[in-house]
Amino acid sequence: MRQIADRAELSVGNLYHHFRGKEEVFGRLLDRYWESVLDPDLRLNQLFVRADFPDDLEEMAVAIEEVVEDFRPYILLIYVDVIEFQGHHIRSFYEGMAQRFQETYADRLRERQQAGEFGDVDPMTAVMVATRWLFYFFTVEKCFGVPMHFGMSPEDAVPEFIRLLRNGLRPRNGAGGPER
Repeated sequence: MRQIADRAELSVGNLYHHFRGKEEVFGRLLDRYWESVLDPDLRLNQLFVRADFPDDLEEMAVAIEEVVEDFRPYILLIYVDVIEFQGHHIRSFYEGMAQRFQETYADRLRERQQAGEFGDVDPMTAVMVATRWLFYFFTVEKCFGVPMHFGMSPEDAVPEFIRLLRNGLRPRNGAGGPER
């Protein structure tokens, strides 16, 4: 708390007047991140509301890269939470993730599946995998400072991810083959 007070140019007593300890300060910082990430005006959330998956994968990649870039210090706090507080502060965000995706995507994905636009893969699982995959990729690139961890630049890796997500790995029967 002394280091926090020094950095904030406050007295330790004043800091304790507002927070019981460093975990409360930490929790408040993560709460600020969750509020920002769940903000309906955030470009990524606007994209989610449109529910055009997988047609919007390119736009999703750009929006996720922006979120990782803009919120890098907060994303790093997630790893501190895992190490120092056993994920206590992030657990509820991730526990509610599937429900948030259901609320946003379920109707639109069901319509498209009934129209025969998807194969035999659950599109809800696909959108969640795509989102987490892109977050993971950009977190390693931008937060951990490990470029080329897939052996290629983001400009090369992201289109490969998108092709894999849209087409799968196995060849398709029928004219034209998989989309590129």
